[in-house]
Amino acid sequence: MEKPIVAILYDFDKTLCTRDMQEYTFIPSVGMEPHEFWAESDKLAKTEQMDTILSYMYCMLHFSNLCGKPIHRESLYACGEHVEYHPGVEGWFERINAYGDKVGVQVEHYVLSSGLKEIIEGTSIARYFTKIFACEFMYVDGVAAWPKMAVNYTGKTQFVYRINKGVLDISNNADVNNSKPEEERRVFFPNMIYIGDGLTDVPCMKLVKQSGGHSIALYQHSSLEVARPLLKHSRVDWMFEADYTEGSELDVAMHLILDKLANDNRLRSLNRTQKESLGE
Repeated sequence: MEKPIVAILYDFDKTLCTRDMQEYTFIPSVGMEPHEFWAESDKLAKTEQMDTILSYMYCMLHFSNLCGKPIHRESLYACGEHVEYHPGVEGWFERINAYGDKVGVQVEHYVLSSGLKEIIEGTSIARYFTKIFACEFMYVDGVAAWPKMAVNYTGKTQFVYRINKGVLDISNNADVNNSKPEEERRVFFPNMIYIGDGLTDVPCMKLVKQSGGHSIALYQHSSLEVARPLLKHSRVDWMFEADYTEGSELDVAMHLILDKLANDNRLRSLNRTQKESLGE
């Protein structure tokens, strides 16, 4: 019998890595400090009444071209090599997969990020993700020319539904919008766990939590006051320090959640079997 799928959904910036991914390599490469780049992006968004995600993508194109360093896909992949993770991240995925297998569930990992897919694909942990949903450029003659995908904070929620229904092809809007019985969906909402770091994750946190899944807010010491209201106002189930090491609070909690989901799925399967035996 196939094992039920448990999907762990992650934001990336400040959830898996320590800061915004552009800050490690890209922003210094165009001769700017992070605060200067984000100030210009915010100013553009306010002046033009522009989506902030499109604004930062425009600024990346603008400042790279301005200093004679047009963006190539390979250069963004290379940026991924310099991303710094929270403690324990690199060993997390294999350890959690093994524990899921032990208790009887198949764990899959997904990224839902407003950061850049190309940078994430260049990281050492990219191979662990079933799918990376993130912003991406379109390339003309090898040079980034236009936003191919812009993932803003509310837009992330569409990917929760795509994972739920097993429709991972971004261009396939028909199947993701078509009605499908809950029991036929690939990943049940109660089998989803969302991990994020702040207010930009609230739409997904609330959607997953209200649909029967589990939501977790992570914080670094400097962001504790950002995460605290998420728990206070019941937008998440738990709040932990961004520490993925074995034996950390997050690690222990994830084991307990997987234990619970494994048992819930056994009970669901038993209930279904009994109904079928009664001809319902």
